[in-house]
Amino acid sequence: MARGCLCCVKYMLFLFNLLFWLGGCGLLGVGVWLSVSQGSFATLSPSFPSISAANLIITLGAVIMVTGFLGCLGAIKENKCLLLSVSENARQDLKEGLALYSTNNNAGLRNAWNTIQTEWHCCGVNGYTDWHTALQEKVVPDHCCQNIYQDCGRNATNQFWTRGCYEKVEEWLDDNKHLLGTIAMCVLVIQLLGMAFSMTLYQQIHRSGKKYEA
Repeated sequence: MARGCLCCVKYMLFLFNLLFWLGGCGLLGVGVWLSVSQGSFATLSPSFPSISAANLIITLGAVIMVTGFLGCLGAIKENKCLLLSVSENARQDLKEGLALYSTNNNAGLRNAWNTIQTEWHCCGVNGYTDWHTALQEKVVPDHCCQNIYQDCGRNATNQFWTRGCYEKVEEWLDDNKHLLGTIAMCVLVIQLLGMAFSMTLYQQIHRSGKKYEA
């Protein structure tokens, strides 16, 4: 009976590990795909120029753990200072990245901002005026225009997207918080079950070892 229970737990633990392994393969596939097309999605942050979208997949787990820990700590402790500092640091870092938009050796960053502003219908971090400060003149990238054409960003009377990309991302996260929460809960349940099966398997092996010694 104990032996059958041990086998059952062992195979269940194997199944959970297999699921995690398949998840790793999925991330690897995404990383390979991004490395092929990373010309469109490169780093937006000047603080970490070596982190492209493809390289980001490698450190995704660690980044999510650290960020999630800080976020949870700030939420549980109701530490507004911690939560605000994380948000403001990210916002400021993105603003600093705008200044590198026009430089010759940052085509990846430029393509990333162009794609984001076109797809999300946003401009700058907090708004289109961020570009005025970054570029030191009252112009915006052409991809901030609602109707894109050559040098439309230099036309002061043109219609620009007025909402900042940071706000659009926050809005998307808020709209999809239930979906993201469900995914997080599923991952948490799988991890807890994996821990439970691991402990059960350990106890069964420990007990079986004692019986053999007796």
